Amino acid sequence: MEKYLKNIQKNNKNIYNEAKKHIDFLAKPLGSLGELENISAKLCSIYNTLDINVDKKCIIVLASDNGVFEEGIASTPQEVTAIQTINILEGKTGVGVLAKQFGIDIVVCDVGIKCDINHPKLINKKIKKSTNNFLKTQAMTREEAIKSINIGIELANKAKKDGYKIIGIGEMGIGNTTTSSAVLASILNLNENEIENVVGVGAGLTKEAYNKKVRVVKEAIKKHKPNKDDVIDIVQKVGGFDIGAMIGVYIGCAYNKIPIIVDGFIAIVAALCAVKLNENIKDYIFLSHKSMEKGYILAEKELGLPSYLDLKMRLGEGSGCPLMFSIIDASVAIFKNMATFDEAKIDTKYLESLK
Repeated sequence: MEKYLKNIQKNNKNIYNEAKKHIDFLAKPLGSLGELENISAKLCSIYNTLDINVDKKCIIVLASDNGVFEEGIASTPQEVTAIQTINILEGKTGVGVLAKQFGIDIVVCDVGIKCDINHPKLINKKIKKSTNNFLKTQAMTREEAIKSINIGIELANKAKKDGYKIIGIGEMGIGNTTTSSAVLASILNLNENEIENVVGVGAGLTKEAYNKKVRVVKEAIKKHKPNKDDVIDIVQKVGGFDIGAMIGVYIGCAYNKIPIIVDGFIAIVAALCAVKLNENIKDYIFLSHKSMEKGYILAEKELGLPSYLDLKMRLGEGSGCPLMFSIIDASVAIFKNMATFDEAKIDTKYLESLK
């Protein structure tokens, strides 16, 4: 892990400026395509070329169970983690259907599902069957936290080797909005009265169950006292194997100069953790949609990146990634195929008065 973190480079700002100059001379009013212009320029700076190619895409989904489920903080049975993992592999879930619609591959990795799954497409990197219940003890050991991150780095390296040009990230794990809320509250160093601001209803909770969820997060943080300046300590004490592995995917993608798409709440919390480990990782991240989970806005503000879609989504799985891929395809198509003023035979003298 340390080798990768030490060798993540910032994006090429000179290439970014060249890309922006090209975009400004496309046959359109200056800035009229808004964020579509910024997306393609950022891609150029990641790939270090104006000849960008995002044709081969995949979504990496990390699946794991969470011991804190025992506290009644989820509305869905824990068995659904395993069931939906199989359904993702079979293309039957939200992310599966959307990925198929846009011709995107899905890679699913088991890092901690509570039961054994035998499926030819499943990557088995199970650390153990579920994390511990973090209300009773730390979610995992420090060694397990580091192992989860290294698994994510391995997956990113494999994606690079397999020729993927851009990666989306998703997760499957009942109870992981609780772990994500605890991780976010810890990394933001929220006081006890502020913690409720990052705890949402997840897949849907009664008022009573929601109050229990808030209490569990507060008590776990008070008990374990995660170190806000030590991401691994936070993941170890109140995180999940899926979150750790997602952090690793961000690290691996940035190291390999692969842009990465963030799905929703769990994914943005992991992204924030990765950026805390190395701020250069931020240069490789694109946020897809603004999740309906309460903590998302605080994480987005802390990360300092824009979400490109607001569709009132909160499914998870990586379901926002295929939609963002389509936006990226549009941005790249404009960058590569739209006529310049010269090609369109439009006199550009009027631009001087706009500078």
